Amino acid sequence: MSHAHTHNHTSLKGRNLLISIFLNIIITTAQVIGGLLSGSLSLLSDALHNFSDVISLIISYGANKLVGKKASLQKTFGYKRAEILAAFINAVSLIVIAILLIMEAVERFSNPQEIKSNLVIWLSTIAILGNGFSVLLLRKDSELNMNIKSAYLHLFTDMMASVAVLIGGLLMKYYQVFWVDSVLTLLIALYLIWMGFDLLKQSTKVLMLFTPDNIPVKEIVNEINNFDSIKNIHHVHIWQLNEDEVHFEAHIDFNKDITLSQFDDILQEIEVLVFKKYKINHVNIQPEFGKVDAKDVIVQD
Repeated sequence: MSHAHTHNHTSLKGRNLLISIFLNIIITTAQVIGGLLSGSLSLLSDALHNFSDVISLIISYGANKLVGKKASLQKTFGYKRAEILAAFINAVSLIVIAILLIMEAVERFSNPQEIKSNLVIWLSTIAILGNGFSVLLLRKDSELNMNIKSAYLHLFTDMMASVAVLIGGLLMKYYQVFWVDSVLTLLIALYLIWMGFDLLKQSTKVLMLFTPDNIPVKEIVNEINNFDSIKNIHHVHIWQLNEDEVHFEAHIDFNKDITLSQFDDILQEIEVLVFKKYKINHVNIQPEFGKVDAKDVIVQD
């Protein structure tokens, strides 16, 4: 019964993501065409934001589908890093395109162009409705899953960006202040750079096997060194496979030549300690006794 419930929930989550993907593809296409026809740069920049949502949703959908795929001899970690790699590529492209939009917006300040505001108003309204519906679809799942939460936040922020574009369209229609289009473009592009840089930084840290920011290495080393049977812990590696898995590897020198069963008991204590206090869920310890090697906490391999 429990297995069936999980399967149905995963299918429902996948269906909601798929609906959101199709909605955002339609919105993005409409905004690109509308932006080109109306001459609105802010509408095009909002289309870029929507496109980033499409990528984010596809990543989330793909990750949801790949959960059931097993590891193999050629892929011992399976596809667990696919979404990290995609996030890195998405972040780089987002920053590059946002910089190009800023350059265009700055140029338009000196040469404001008349914008077909009616098209901007209608398309931004459609974007608000479409993203709002997607937000409602994913809201429940976002409370239970970090992957879905990131997609949910993308959609929510894009809905707010579309509200800004709508306000700009109304100002252009009734007050003929066409420079507001360039201002909105700058604001949205700067937001995209901020969001893209944060995503780039996070994904780079994971790809480079950096220690997660919330893991205090010295504190963990000191706690394990306080075990009576342990002489020294060294050659420590702490790294993140994806958003769900944190790995801890180390060499441990024991005070005496213990049995394998004694080592298993100590290993279990270490696993409980690092999981409860630091959310590290994969532990790999190499036991040693009297081995001559480097005893530094961090050893360059």
